[in-house]
Amino acid sequence: MDVAVFAAGCFWGVEEYFLRLPGVRSTQVGYTGGKTLEPSYEQVCRTETGHAEAVRVEFDSNEISYAELLSHFWRMHDPSSYHRQGPDIGSQYRSAIFFTNEEQRQLAELSRSQKLAAGQKIVTEITALEKFWPAEDYHQQYLRKNPQAGCHIALPPLKENSA
Repeated sequence: MDVAVFAAGCFWGVEEYFLRLPGVRSTQVGYTGGKTLEPSYEQVCRTETGHAEAVRVEFDSNEISYAELLSHFWRMHDPSSYHRQGPDIGSQYRSAIFFTNEEQRQLAELSRSQKLAAGQKIVTEITALEKFWPAEDYHQQYLRKNPQAGCHIALPPLKENSA
């Protein structure tokens, strides 16, 4: 399995979006991109850590490529919005791609360059993944456990056997 890590606002909707894609085997929400060790949700919300709410996506590259995941990433959120997605405001909601290897870095930078060349304003950070801290258990697959909860992301249809 391959791994990709993305931040695109509140991690609940980002996780659910990726879970619905064929080829995605599992997800985990958490925190990355900051300096605080073992951050808590409360610390991240108070913007004390520098971390973003992020989603670790485990995927089968024979079924979905990293480039395809990037395409979904750009579609699912507003990459021109600085430290804000939907009603959520703060650096923890920033748009970011955390690459795990050189190929991912190159593909991420190429995809961002294509958006910029097309005249789109993009504020998405592209940075190496240093450490991913899993979020508290109650955040994992939150929208599956709490289907009435709000979400800033328009979700794709459920794939079979995903409920």
